[in-house]
Amino acid sequence: MDTLQTIEQIASSSKNRGEMAHADAVGTVGSDNCGDMLRLWIKFKEEDDGRRVIDKASFQSFGCQTAIAVASLATEMIRGKTASEALALSSEDLAAPLGALPPMKIHCAQLVEEALEAALSPQKSSHAPAISKPSALTLIDQLHAPTGKINIRLTTPHDDSV
Repeated sequence: MDTLQTIEQIASSSKNRGEMAHADAVGTVGSDNCGDMLRLWIKFKEEDDGRRVIDKASFQSFGCQTAIAVASLATEMIRGKTASEALALSSEDLAAPLGALPPMKIHCAQLVEEALEAALSPQKSSHAPAISKPSALTLIDQLHAPTGKINIRLTTPHDDSV
């Protein structure tokens, strides 16, 4: 089975999609290059030995199948890991089960890695992960929320007669 078939299968049967109520950490990232956006919710639990590990993770993505597939895999891979163990995972680690990604899709795995970092980046004053306060707005609401910035992209018509 080739990488593209695997991506399609994982994306179409992705796990852990959707918002998570009462998440302990949330990371939201977007890519100017392709327009993909990803939000990752994380819930922790304390183990019997006192370690604080990731109990559950979920995601919401406005992006291509590759971003969805990598995010789905990542939510499974980080379960049972501490924040620092999850942060140690590279984009290559997160996408490894998919095989070699085409060069134009590597940024999808990097987007997932950045969402993990946004949710779990360590605070300078402590060893606990930073907790991003979950926004009352959903990801789609944030896409439509006024930002005070306008992004204009000039394009050239494909047909010279226009």
